[in-house]
Amino acid sequence: MSHLNIEIKAKCHDPGKLRGMLKSQNPDFKGTDHQIDTYFNVLHGRLKLREGKIENSLIHYDREDKKGPKKAKVTLFEVKPESSIKELLTNALGILTVVDKKREIYFIKNVKFHIDEVDGLGTFVEIEAIDKEGNIGQEKLQEQCKRYMKLLGIKEEDLISTSYSDMLRKKKKEGATS
Repeated sequence: MSHLNIEIKAKCHDPGKLRGMLKSQNPDFKGTDHQIDTYFNVLHGRLKLREGKIENSLIHYDREDKKGPKKAKVTLFEVKPESSIKELLTNALGILTVVDKKREIYFIKNVKFHIDEVDGLGTFVEIEAIDKEGNIGQEKLQEQCKRYMKLLGIKEEDLISTSYSDMLRKKKKEGATS
């Protein structure tokens, strides 16, 4: 199933404060999930297998690498934890990198919030304004994303343009050259 997201990722300096501000909005807390995202080698966009207790999906997405609210076309396919899809994709495409994170998942209507502790990178916040049915539109999603950035006190200088996978690959490359 494909859908449109407008999303941001930002460094989170005070997860407790952010969590408090988020909880003041009475979100639907889905829980904390330990997730392993395995990224595969692909020609276009990014393809990852997410393995967790709450979310288990094969996800392909195409997103601009820019700071601030950005458009992402997402195709999501739910998988069963005992599926052989990981072995199949590993054999066919090869693994690009693996992201290991602890993720708190919240929803306010169609907007999803994550507070992520990513191994090797630190703590981050993500906002995803999601249009699954195609009836909200890009402009309203942009407005929602910007509104929650302001409400949660997310600063421009904390915004991140790339994925966790890119950040880990860059860190590993820099570590190999130093």
